Amino acid sequence: MSRENERARGAFLRRTAAGDGRDQTRTVLDQAAHENFPVAPFFLPRAWRADLMAVYGFARLVDDIGDGDLAPGGGDAVLLGLDRAQAGEEAESTAARLALLDALEADLARVFSDRAPGPRHPLLRRLGPTVRRRGLTPEPFLGLIEANRQDQRVSRYGTYDDLLAYCELSANPVGRLVLGITGSSTPERIRRSDAVCTALQIIEHLQDVAEDLARDRIYLPAEDMKRFGVGEADLAAPRGGASVRALIAYEAERALELLNEGTPLVGSVHGRLKLLLAGFVAGGRAALQAVAAAGHDVLPGPPKPTKLSLLRELGATLRREG
Repeated sequence: MSRENERARGAFLRRTAAGDGRDQTRTVLDQAAHENFPVAPFFLPRAWRADLMAVYGFARLVDDIGDGDLAPGGGDAVLLGLDRAQAGEEAESTAARLALLDALEADLARVFSDRAPGPRHPLLRRLGPTVRRRGLTPEPFLGLIEANRQDQRVSRYGTYDDLLAYCELSANPVGRLVLGITGSSTPERIRRSDAVCTALQIIEHLQDVAEDLARDRIYLPAEDMKRFGVGEADLAAPRGGASVRALIAYEAERALELLNEGTPLVGSVHGRLKLLLAGFVAGGRAALQAVAAAGHDVLPGPPKPTKLSLLRELGATLRREG
């Protein structure tokens, strides 16, 4: 998550009353306006927008638990059935975050169960109709939970393959859920979607190197850092030296290759879904351009694309895949 998103989130959290389920839900869903990509843009059918927002609410809640960014006061933990003492530790204790993720997984099981009682958390109660209406399976949701468990236990990645395996849990389920909601899933589209989602995740990691390091997380493969002569101290500098910038350029090229591999997904669909998927691809390309325009120096802060560059890339993507 970018620093800009962190500041926006903090403002939302400070306005939230801790114990009210409606307030907890509103806080999470309000964050959609501050994401890098539109969650449920206006041009989509209303039913798609409602279901995308339901899935977003779940995904945002999982990430907020994993990052210790829940609303203060422990309201979400109480809603998930944990006691107030556990809730009070949620932002600092790895054990408490894992307990929250376990409680969330138990509540997710209630979404997919026909037995009473239903889910405890209002965001998961909101998710239930979407799951039933679209015939969604538990696996993508469980993947997102497991990715956040991994974030509690793993803070460094030895190889590029290790990082790809993490993205399989943290990013690819989102694209699969979008395809499921829009009734567009095929094996080939899933493969292309996975490539796009992994690329977007890696690009976000490149933008947020300094922020991730502040959380004691590094998503640059250790084998690549060694190859380019980059140590962790180099990543903590206020600006990137030549070796850091060369490493970022190398990882950016890898992300672009993945994005290119997945881009034919856009040409395989039609109508408003085509525009949505083209927007995701264009966002990734524009972000990579912003990283390059910064000389691949991401340490001062995440390079952000301009609206004009996003529109240009959207047009280019639609022309290529028209």
